[in-house]
Amino acid sequence: TLYTKSSSSQITDVMGGYNHNLRIGDGEFFNMKNMTSDLYPVLSPRGKRGVYATPASPQGMIAKDQLCYVDGTAFVIGQTRVEMGFSVEAEDCPKQMLSMGAYVLIMPDKKWINTIAPEEHGDIEAKYVSTGTVTFTLCTVTGETYRNPTVSPDEPGNPSNLDYWIDTSSTPHVLKQYSESSGMWVSIATTYVKISAAGIGKQFEQYDGVTISGVQDAQMQDLNADMVIWTKGDDYIVVAGLLDKVTTQTAAVTVTRQMPYMDHMTESGNRIWGCRYGVSRNGETVNEIYASKLGDFKNWSCFMGISTDSYRASCGTDGPFTGAVTHMGYPLFFKENCFHKVYGSYPANFQIQDTACRGVQTGCSKSLAIVNELLMYKSRTGICAFDGSLPAEISSALGSEYYSDAVAGAINNKYYVSMKDSAGQWNVFVYDTLKRMWHREDDLHAGEFCAFQNELYCIDGERKNIITMLGSGTKDTAPVPWEAETGEIGMASPDMKYVSRLVLRMSMDADAEADLYVQYDTDPQWLHVCNIRGTSLRSFSVPVRPRRCDHLRLKMKGTGGCKIYSITKFITQGSDIS
Repeated sequence: TLYTKSSSSQITDVMGGYNHNLRIGDGEFFNMKNMTSDLYPVLSPRGKRGVYATPASPQGMIAKDQLCYVDGTAFVIGQTRVEMGFSVEAEDCPKQMLSMGAYVLIMPDKKWINTIAPEEHGDIEAKYVSTGTVTFTLCTVTGETYRNPTVSPDEPGNPSNLDYWIDTSSTPHVLKQYSESSGMWVSIATTYVKISAAGIGKQFEQYDGVTISGVQDAQMQDLNADMVIWTKGDDYIVVAGLLDKVTTQTAAVTVTRQMPYMDHMTESGNRIWGCRYGVSRNGETVNEIYASKLGDFKNWSCFMGISTDSYRASCGTDGPFTGAVTHMGYPLFFKENCFHKVYGSYPANFQIQDTACRGVQTGCSKSLAIVNELLMYKSRTGICAFDGSLPAEISSALGSEYYSDAVAGAINNKYYVSMKDSAGQWNVFVYDTLKRMWHREDDLHAGEFCAFQNELYCIDGERKNIITMLGSGTKDTAPVPWEAETGEIGMASPDMKYVSRLVLRMSMDADAEADLYVQYDTDPQWLHVCNIRGTSLRSFSVPVRPRRCDHLRLKMKGTGGCKIYSITKFITQGSDIS
């Protein structure tokens, strides 16, 4: 008696994404190259990329009314090139660029430019060092000199109305004014000193927070500190202080407006925010969060006791900061094991909340990107999605491989991330937030991404080109090579089996072609089965030489446009040994 061997067909007509795990679902692919979810549930290669520009040394990008980027020592706005004299410490000097209104800030050079009027640009910091005589005079807030104040530890006799007296009987000294109506000397709460020198006020503005140093007189040592400029002219500045008499010196006085050292920065609420873990400008070890003066990115030490003041606060969490971003209107500062969220609208009610969770991995600050209100980033364990409460990992499909140095961008519901694996190989993965699936593109090393209008721009890792990931600009001419490798087929059944027939339902462009390979029982060798050339939509019956095996893999590899609608496998089963 002859027994018919059991046979079955398996039809896969929903093509899933990338899943680099031991056991994967039907329609998912263990490995792939240059595939996309654009035509889901149909499997297809990505479109051709393009080249937007080939600058000599692209170091950073930002989207304003036009795409802006740094090229060597110049800032480029669309087709306008503005020489700004950026320091090029090395051939590779990446910039961090921040937008605040019409202005763009470029770090670490600490420069700014007005993108509406590019001729307006300059340095965030300012420094003045005197070269001649410097005069210190007691004055009012508007810079007017007090008339002949009496300097004495004792109260003057027979004073007239509105006379001034500097009471030196206590330390610090106190400026008082006589009131004839009350018959009393009334203390003037705040006194000011006018510092006069050639050109001292040209680089500064009223209410700038500055640091003064080099004042020699022992009575005026309080001026060697952080001060606010209450009034200014080209040749003088007025700061809070007190002195008994007009004093001059020829030794150099230095006035600086400085920006703190910061590891990562972001814009929120018309302020620039930053963080620092390490050594500050004055040599102190800090773990701080900073905010600029409201609407003024040049001032970081302006403390006048009002709502527009600068802000700084220390953090108690351990470890360096790994990234900063503004999400849902709040500035977030990440470490590897937590993040800090700043609440409030002005310095008096700013509050910093610490949340212990998976933060941004060290070296992956550029992986922060917002896709449809969802913040995504690379943590040490994988890619996380953060909706404002707690992060959730979404990268289990990437397998157990360890990735680092992630750089990401977002466009059209998709999160693009370029990461380096443990072998040093770069990979571009794309996560479709609507379809919730991953696809692998290629081994592009991305230095930076920037989304502008309907295109995602990328500076390549060698910093030679600005690439358009969606193909605008000058498109690639070569057809896109693609590849898709299934997981292990037949693991659910212990019996020996073989594929008797394979049918691919697909359409291919006229210049496209594809090859099919089979791997039996985890044999390292892939066996070529057939070659298919594009004509039109049709079903291709692939001849497969029957070979008994416990399990197998299939791999499709080709070039050019292709759409794979379904894969049908006809499998004949035997016994557990033959």
